[in-house]
Amino acid sequence: MTNFVVKTLANAAALAVAIWLLAGITLDDQAPLGRRALTLILVALVFGLVNILVKPIVKLFSLPLFILTLGLFTLVVNALMLLLTSWLAKQLELSFHVDGFWTAVLGGLIISVVSWAVNLALPDKS
Repeated sequence: MTNFVVKTLANAAALAVAIWLLAGITLDDQAPLGRRALTLILVALVFGLVNILVKPIVKLFSLPLFILTLGLFTLVVNALMLLLTSWLAKQLELSFHVDGFWTAVLGGLIISVVSWAVNLALPDKS
């Protein structure tokens, strides 16, 4: 349970950095700070679920592309997971939006690096 909370907070921090760095990834900036923080945590939960449930299936079916591109196809898969998170957030009426594929590629790269750094800094307790 603790590990799940830590990973969700790491995802929220990574999403916040991507929102801060890229104009094409937005969160409703008109909402009060508490509402934005809650929305960010909910989006991080959706993102985590997408990565747990959908990403392994996509990686399995695209295994030849991973091998062919020596793993660079991971950037495309991460972008697709971020776009799926944006679409699901819209369906759940969360004010998170990713504007286009190339923004999602950059956002996925930023989120991967920040999540890796945060998870490296935090102790891993299962």
